[in-house]
Amino acid sequence: MAIVLIAAALYLLAGWLVVRRLRLGAGARAGFWLLTAVSAVFLHALFHYLRWRGSGGLDLHFFAALSLVGLGMAALTTAYAAAGRMGALGVVVFPIAAASLVGYALSPGHPSQDLDWRLELHAWFALLAYATLAVAALLAIMLWAQERALRRREFHGWLRMLPPLTELETLLFRTIAVGFVLLTATLLTGILFVEDFFAQHLIHKSVLSLLSWLVFGALLFGRWRYGWRGAKAVRWTLVAMALLVLAFFGSKFVLELVLQRG
Repeated sequence: MAIVLIAAALYLLAGWLVVRRLRLGAGARAGFWLLTAVSAVFLHALFHYLRWRGSGGLDLHFFAALSLVGLGMAALTTAYAAAGRMGALGVVVFPIAAASLVGYALSPGHPSQDLDWRLELHAWFALLAYATLAVAALLAIMLWAQERALRRREFHGWLRMLPPLTELETLLFRTIAVGFVLLTATLLTGILFVEDFFAQHLIHKSVLSLLSWLVFGALLFGRWRYGWRGAKAVRWTLVAMALLVLAFFGSKFVLELVLQRG
């Protein structure tokens, strides 16, 4: 539990340091907050590893999966922030990662799942896709907020904490493209490796995931063919992400926490 508390504290400290650095401007050094974020991500991953080793297998129940997605979001945010001005993402992502880790640590233990390597591959593709596309959804919200403020000529101080609109939009679509590839791999490995969809209550999850994939695909095509951007891109991104959340966490919540089917 000490690892969890330290990691959560480091996440919150990293978020606060990001705010402080962005307020001070580009001249402020990034080294300390970046080291803090990397340390939090490492301890977060270490806690999962130790739990899996103790239980003898991979845990992908609701709170464990939520924590792994939070870990992926934090790792991707740290990588983005190290390369540019996207540290502003950390203000939201790092507290989410901390909360998901604490929720996993406090959740009741579950029997480990002895999965074939092919199903583990499918599960990892799914978790990486959800984490990447969740970051894309946050980028879309940031883009919407920035455009809205600029249209209304409301030049708030927080606008200086964000990169230019074009840079933010480019990063959004690059993130969606990566997430789309991972989601495609998730669906393909599911088709190839998962058996007996009806017995495992996977039909609704598969349908919603496929709908999300179609929406993300249409958005990328619209961007390439018609130059879609702005509010339209934001709406399509959030709709597709909502479908994906319902597909995975919505179904897991109902099956595991409401119906107690594990």
